Amino acid sequence: MSDANVRIPEEAKDRLAAIAAAEGLSLRAYLARLAETLLTPAERAERAEKALAALREWNGYAPTPSEQNDLDSELDRRLGRVTGR
Repeated sequence: MSDANVRIPEEAKDRLAAIAAAEGLSLRAYLARLAETLLTPAERAERAEKALAALREWNGYAPTPSEQNDLDSELDRRLGRVTGR
């Protein structure tokens, strides 16, 4: 396993270290676990396509690009309200 140096603000490092410690992990172990659980944009797109294909097959759900944009905007709005963004 190779090491990598990542430059981030000290506050961010301290926050990540505190989160890791609360879970009983070292910062290194926490970041490795985090990297394994996050999806790349390509992986997210692939999962979205598979989900859409499954919905299309199951119940004929096939939104137009315009409908998808409207649904994405609504989801962004609701997430923004919950996260305060």
